[in-house]
Amino acid sequence: MKVAIVTGAGSGIGRACSLALMKAGFSLVLAGRRKDALEETAKAGKDLGKSLVVPSDMTDPASIAALFAKTIEVFGRLDVLFNNAGVGTPPVPLEDLSLEQWQTTVNTNLTAPFLCTQHAFRIMKNQTPQGGRIINNGSISAYAPRPFSSPYTATKHGISGLTRATALDGRAYNIACGQIDVGNAATEMTERMAGGVLQPRGDKMVEPRMDVQNVADAIVFMATRSLDANALFLNIMATQMPFVGRG
Repeated sequence: MKVAIVTGAGSGIGRACSLALMKAGFSLVLAGRRKDALEETAKAGKDLGKSLVVPSDMTDPASIAALFAKTIEVFGRLDVLFNNAGVGTPPVPLEDLSLEQWQTTVNTNLTAPFLCTQHAFRIMKNQTPQGGRIINNGSISAYAPRPFSSPYTATKHGISGLTRATALDGRAYNIACGQIDVGNAATEMTERMAGGVLQPRGDKMVEPRMDVQNVADAIVFMATRSLDANALFLNIMATQMPFVGRG
């Protein structure tokens, strides 16, 4: 039995990837803030495999600890952690962002994945057989940010550093760590792109999106590699989106 935790599993990329991992043979621990949304994911996957709903607040270290404790209580091991949960900030000028908005983004997008990685590391290091895989949801914004996105972009730069450091520190324990950078998957979060989003040149344009199943398929590819192989960074994006050159 292979066991995977997906954070932010109640919608969007998290739900699509959870269902794809269940179809690939994983037992899923579905984590997120909204119990009703997690239960909808579990219901959608009831014919695919086993899942466990664990409502979790990624800004609360105690809630994160409880998530991993429950995983071990029920399944006894952990093979894959997908650090997917994340938030953005309103697209307003940098100088108008509040400290609270900055800290909320950092706590959710960077501190929470770090804490989840710590818990996963302890489990994977001590289980038999030893090892496992951690996948971080990064962003192409770390390479080419959108206007007015400093908190989000900064945290995604941090995720890239966390990915590299985790991959290095995990070598001794057969723990692989990789990162997926997604561009314009069609989810609730990107609905606004259909009406046009601000571009670096100052105007707005409608941006192409891709089926979120492409992301789910990529996550399954990363999660199912043998532990002697690691997809350190994988970019999956809408072919016609303005990324290379950002316009």
